[in-house]
Amino acid sequence: MSNSTVPRTSTEAETKKTPVASGDATGPQKGGPSTGKPSLRLRFRRDRVLLLMTLPAVLLVLLFNYVPILGNVVAFQEYDPYLSDNGVVSILHSPWVGLENFQRIFEDSAFWNSVRNTLVLFVLQLVLYFPVPILLALLINSVVRPRVRAIAQAVLYLPHFFSWVLVIAVFQQLLGGAGLLSQLLRDHGYDGLSLMTDPDTFKFLVTAQSVWKDAGWGIIVFLAALASVSPDLYEAAAMDGANRWRRIWHVTLPALRPVIALLLVLRVGDALTVGFEQILLQRDAVGPGAAEVLDTFVWWNGVRNQDFGYAAAAGLVKGVISLGLVLIANKVAHLMGEQGVYKK
Repeated sequence: MSNSTVPRTSTEAETKKTPVASGDATGPQKGGPSTGKPSLRLRFRRDRVLLLMTLPAVLLVLLFNYVPILGNVVAFQEYDPYLSDNGVVSILHSPWVGLENFQRIFEDSAFWNSVRNTLVLFVLQLVLYFPVPILLALLINSVVRPRVRAIAQAVLYLPHFFSWVLVIAVFQQLLGGAGLLSQLLRDHGYDGLSLMTDPDTFKFLVTAQSVWKDAGWGIIVFLAALASVSPDLYEAAAMDGANRWRRIWHVTLPALRPVIALLLVLRVGDALTVGFEQILLQRDAVGPGAAEVLDTFVWWNGVRNQDFGYAAAAGLVKGVISLGLVLIANKVAHLMGEQGVYKK
């Protein structure tokens, strides 16, 4: 008799019909398949190794990013750090002034000048700087020879490791009053010029410095996204008659769109932070009217003028506006069908 006709034993039948106990590791758990996701206890046991690995990073973020937020209370005080050697005791004994510091901020023309300079720099860097890593990544990705691609990527990435002091020194040697460009103009009978001390071109100069220094860093992100694109898509588009530009438009750019949306949201959230060290090193050369941004405004009033409560109030206003920009940009990303910083 064949196996298909052999009757099952009672043990086999009971095994088939008996439901798996709820406590069995292989059976449905509380909050398991029946509810769509495992329980919190099961997830903790499953991911305990990963949680332990991330614990040091979480503690560092809490210590250096979230605990200092408590210090924003000095924005509502006339804070005097010299009341005690202990900063906490100084906060507790400093007199409260309520919203007086915020009122001073909104009546201060220097504050609004720093806001204007910050927003102008952000728009310039968004328009002139943000597309550069995308274009360079597309250009490098189109190079066939791997050795040439590696050399090009290394050359573009190298300035990211330079300090701002070195970057500004390089630009000073090229565009300063005694720089290479000025000397070249003098040798041909023209007047020399110093772009490093010209308030009218300062914002474009700062943008050019940021492009030269940090464009290589952005290339890495976009090249990683391009590496995930299947070559079959390019081959299929080529068989359909698409030329190189059509393949970039219909294959490459859609693959980069989620990354572009995420980086754009993060960039908008960082709109009011346009390079503290970079601006501070060149502030005296062009004057605060052209170079003062929110970060240098906070530093100048808090550290140099010792008006800590006023500077903290300006920093708090900046933080609240930045948070609002992140939420708005993330909502726009959701409306465009992208994930953004977090899911809906």
